[in-house]
Amino acid sequence: MATAVSRMARAFGLEGAAWLRHANPWSVYTRIPIPAALVLAVWSRDWIGWWSLVPVAMVCAWAALNPTAFPPPQSLDHWASKAVLGEQFWGARATVPIPRSHRTAATVLSVVSALGLPPLVWGLVVLDGWMVATGLVLQMIGKIWLLDRMVWLYEDMTRASAVHLVAPRTPDDGR
Repeated sequence: MATAVSRMARAFGLEGAAWLRHANPWSVYTRIPIPAALVLAVWSRDWIGWWSLVPVAMVCAWAALNPTAFPPPQSLDHWASKAVLGEQFWGARATVPIPRSHRTAATVLSVVSALGLPPLVWGLVVLDGWMVATGLVLQMIGKIWLLDRMVWLYEDMTRASAVHLVAPRTPDDGR
């Protein structure tokens, strides 16, 4: 049974070794501001009218290309790399059992992130800055905290056993 996360990962081309490309810290750190950039692009309709579709399309294109835009990192010891590989475990939880504590925390943080979407979307519809800011803050806090939790999941899963969904790279393995 595929989870929503694993289906979304496949939609972004994240299968097999492609996860290593997304585990590049540049991929993670340039992905974090995407929600704020999308908000700005949508809000720009107030200033530039239908031309706002251009920045909206650019942000959406970057969101689609970002996960595979960078080479695999030289090391997986970065916080961002571990967060991505933890997300891989989270997406595979239907077939790779993960501890219950991680399931609960990740679910709660996903809900926190999702709770930001209604005020964010409605704020963009009516151009209410406070509503947009509140929604964006909730969404991003939930997501970034979830990424931190994914680091914890990755460390617990790889410490408990030698389980790796993608074989870890070493700088001298020629890949």
